[in-house]
Amino acid sequence: MKKVNKIVLVLLLATGSVMASFDIYNDISNSIRSGDARAVARFFSTTVDLTILSQEEVYSKAQAEQVLRDFFSKNTPKSFNLIHKGVSKEGAKYAIGNLVTAQGLQFRTYFFVKQTTSGEFIQELRFEKQ
Repeated sequence: MKKVNKIVLVLLLATGSVMASFDIYNDISNSIRSGDARAVARFFSTTVDLTILSQEEVYSKAQAEQVLRDFFSKNTPKSFNLIHKGVSKEGAKYAIGNLVTAQGLQFRTYFFVKQTTSGEFIQELRFEKQ
């Protein structure tokens, strides 16, 4: 009986950790949808590869937040929908979404999340005009 309890516990923990890891997609999506650069930046790694249109740069977490804040101020999000999410063979999590702005523009949005010992963090974030 004790062995069965241990197996059930291991399965519950494994399921919980998988479910928790997929929650990051929703948390990031909700932050983008609301246009809250600070909320998105909570998920940034210490450095972030940020691409907005044709401007690509590696920024510190604070710099990336400011650049994203500027982007959202010029492109107020109206909606954001995830189109696809997954995990690469190497274990990197990624998602692709569509951002529609109040100005009527659409941006294909990509984010890549890296697992570290201290949590999951956005390593790369891209906004490409459709």
